[in-house]
Amino acid sequence: MFTPASPSQELMGTGDLGLIIERATGSVLVINTSRHSVLGRVEGLGDLSHASVVYSRDGRYGYVFGRDGGLTKVDLLTRSIVERVIQSGNSIGGAISQDGRFVAVSNYEPGGVKVFDSETLELVMDIPASYTDAEGKTVQSKTVGLVDAPGNRFVFSLFDADQIWTLDMAASEPAVRKFDAGDAPYDALITPDGRHYIAGLFGEDGLSMLDFWNPEQGVTEILPDYGKGEQKLPVYKMPHLEGWAIADGRAFFPAVGHHQVLVANMDDWSLVDRIPVQGQPVFVMASPDNRQIWVSFAHPKNDVIQVIDSQTREIIQTLEPGEAVLHMEFTPRGEEVWVSARDSNRVTVYSTRTLEPVATLDAEKPSGIFFTSRAHALGL
Repeated sequence: MFTPASPSQELMGTGDLGLIIERATGSVLVINTSRHSVLGRVEGLGDLSHASVVYSRDGRYGYVFGRDGGLTKVDLLTRSIVERVIQSGNSIGGAISQDGRFVAVSNYEPGGVKVFDSETLELVMDIPASYTDAEGKTVQSKTVGLVDAPGNRFVFSLFDADQIWTLDMAASEPAVRKFDAGDAPYDALITPDGRHYIAGLFGEDGLSMLDFWNPEQGVTEILPDYGKGEQKLPVYKMPHLEGWAIADGRAFFPAVGHHQVLVANMDDWSLVDRIPVQGQPVFVMASPDNRQIWVSFAHPKNDVIQVIDSQTREIIQTLEPGEAVLHMEFTPRGEEVWVSARDSNRVTVYSTRTLEPVATLDAEKPSGIFFTSRAHALGL
């Protein structure tokens, strides 16, 4: 027998929901992108100063990775915490496996990666990032750039050990494979097709790239004229590689220490253009149709967003969402983009057609914005 929902128990799907991190209060807002509304606040998530979120396959549950080592499972429909574990002393992000069964977390302290059951948050595997240092001692490395990859794999970089590791969760016995990389990988991304894992290098020019179609070739260096050695200005904030834009066979990405967005040809990874912008870019993000590139900036010029036409590579608009812009997120089909302004305590929603604001939402020191559409994308 079918029992209809009561007025106080509205039925809804999760496809247009999301979470906004309120970094100073250890809370998240549950939002509806279609209504431009806040559905509720969930508190008690600990230190969210560098927080990120991944989603279950059905989009109901968000897994929030806190800086204090907390891993919290949030139910977007009931707006409540389902499970929470403190799994390390200092963590910086994580990923969910392709089949949705496992959640992995990368850690600074004590280092290594831990894998949890996505249903219960019970520990499945603990992988120390052990390596031999210059003095011959076995020590642990900070792990960074953890993403999911095709084949039910996780991939991550070892900052101190100069390596990239893959973890195959589909094998009968989960297996780790190790690759030598460049000097001090500090962050990484996986291309939207899941083929290439690219790690930025803090210790040298260039980036390290692993091709999953041809892993036997090992890690190769790309863009050797890009990186730390080129810096002409103080670096106020290291850019996030996840914010690279891939559009029309080109990669648009932030230049470290320059007021530029760089453009590379993905056929041979040659640098083909440098686009002048108003400050040091942090996030360089493509709209879902690849027509626009939205750019945010590091302190002190972090109160604006610049929009680039991906075809002409010219700036078409400069927007002012508020003080201390930290993050952007496009709606799944790209008709709007949500922008957080931490020090203005608000999130502004822009139309990508008119480049005008269409809504604002109050939030306490908002930072990361994460929509449930991420549940169906690799590497997010």
